[in-house]
Order: sequence, then structure tokens, then C-alpha cells
Amino acid sequence: MNKTLFMHIVARLSNEVEFIQQKRDALDRRSLSPLQKCTAAIRVLAYGSAADAVDEYLRLGETTTRSCLENFVDGIISLFGEEYLRRPTPADLQRLLDIGEYRGFPGMIGSIDCMHWEWKNCPTAWKGQYSRGSGKPTIVLEAVASYDLWIWHAFFGPPGTLNDINVLDRSPVFYDIINGQAPQVTYSINGREYHLAYYLTDEAVRKDVERAFGVLQARFAIVRNPALFWDKVKIGKIMRACIILHNMVVEDERDGYTQFDISEFQEAEDNGSSHVDSTYYTDILTNIVNMMGVRTRIRDRQMHQQLKNDLVEHIWRKFGRDEDNN
Repeated sequence: MNKTLFMHIVARLSNEVEFIQQKRDALDRRSLSPLQKCTAAIRVLAYGSAADAVDEYLRLGETTTRSCLENFVDGIISLFGEEYLRRPTPADLQRLLDIGEYRGFPGMIGSIDCMHWEWKNCPTAWKGQYSRGSGKPTIVLEAVASYDLWIWHAFFGPPGTLNDINVLDRSPVFYDIINGQAPQVTYSINGREYHLAYYLTDEAVRKDVERAFGVLQARFAIVRNPALFWDKVKIGKIMRACIILHNMVVEDERDGYTQFDISEFQEAEDNGSSHVDSTYYTDILTNIVNMMGVRTRIRDRQMHQQLKNDLVEHIWRKFGRDEDNN
């Protein structure tokens, strides 16, 4: 990340997290500075190194480094999590829908997939639950990412024996829709109108979420290397903090991540078929009957197949003939 962003993080943590603040001992000697503590934590996250690897560089012992990491992670989640790992606003949804329609997928608001993080110190009693076949124990991360690598949803914790569909059944990704808290979306494909947006799961080209996973693992090697912690809760906090930091970097360097010239489709927004009703009241009281009805709509296989067929026709009309002419 850029130095300016890192110093902004250090300043917030030093002001609002007691452990990160610099203190004085009984002899009026200064303790470790906030910059030392945050640097130790970020180096462990970025390089995936052991806690004692920063001893000579930062003059921190193993136990102190581990405490810095845990408090740094807690501070990142509490101070920045609400802003950088949040649900899309109506304006965000409209932008995602416009991008999706520009790419040939009206109604798409991101792509979803799962990633496995190896758990080296998984308790022996749990290895059968977290290992698939003769493989090593893993913990699953389900995420939704958009075209600019921003991660909008993260669900971490399911055991590695589950496949993607099983993880999706446990995931809270559709909770807002089921509880009536999601903005109303309208779009049309192949002359047919739809009212439920969708996530792309499989496609011929590399998915946005797979690119996001690659960048996340490249930026924070601790996510790529086997997890050395025994406590699953601490592992989950580390993953969540890495995703928040990832989104902060994406926001800081967004122009370098997007593969599209946004001005190309902004001029045609009014002519697009995808719209978000910004006046839709999302805090609607719901009951179990309505929730079950929405859940049934989400799982409607006939509607799912119809949507896929309409997308095939739409993509063929938009892109297929140009390829034949070439």
C-alpha cells in the first residue's frame, strides 16, 4: 500500500486503540512507538512470516509481535470494517449494474466463488471435518467481488469438506433480500423483465472474484501460506482484516485496477435497462411467510434456467455476430 494510506491507518489506530498507543514506564522511558507496532503487524500479514522474524528489524520479541498483530487486526475491523466491508448502497448497485450490462450481463452485481485456506495447526479431532479425502485441513472463504476487485461480501469459516453449493446454503449472502432490506432492482434481458439481481458463478473468462483472490493472496502472503494459529476465531479475524485492508488499497488505487473506461458506459446509463429504485424503503417489517416466499423465488430452478437461456441469447446478439464477421 502507499505510504500515505499506511500512515493514515497508523494515525487512526494510535488515536483510538489503546494497545497501539505509545506509553511510558515507571522510569519515564518510552515504549514501542505506534509505527513499530503497526509495521510489525503489517509485515507479518504481508510476508506471512513467523512472529519472531521481525525481532532484529523492529526490536520486537515474538510474544510482543503476536500481541501487535492481534490488536492491529481488531483495530482494523472495528475502525474500518463498517466502511470497507459493507453492503452496496443504491448508488453502488446502480454502478455495478451498469458495468454488468456494459459487459453483456444485465442484472449482474458481481461474481461469487470460494477459496480454501490451509489450516496447518488444525486440532486433530477436527481434521476429519476440515479435510477432503487425503488432503490437508482447509477453511473456506466465500466472497463476492466486482470488476475493480472490491470485495463486497466475505463469509469465512465453513470446513474444507464442503463444496461451493453447501457453503452457499450456509452463507448470509442473500439475507438482505430474504429480510426485505435490499433495494429493488429492475432489468430486462431478451425482452423479459426481471426483479432479482444475480451473481455470476462460472464463465469462460477468468472471473472477477478469482482475480480478487489472486491479488489478495499476493498482497497478504499470510492468506496464501498455511495458517499457523490454533484458534479459528483469530484466523477468521485475520482474514477479515486482510479483506478490509485489500479494499482500502483498491479504493486508493482504483484507477489502476479497473479494466474498463467508465466514461464509455456512463453516457449511455439512461438508455440501459438496469435500474435501482432509490426510493424503495428497505426497512420493511417482514414475516416468516414473506421470507419463505422470497427464499422460494431465489431457489426457483425454472426461473434460473430461463435467465440463463435469455443471457445466452442476449450475449449472442451483442457479441456473437461480431466474432463471426471477424
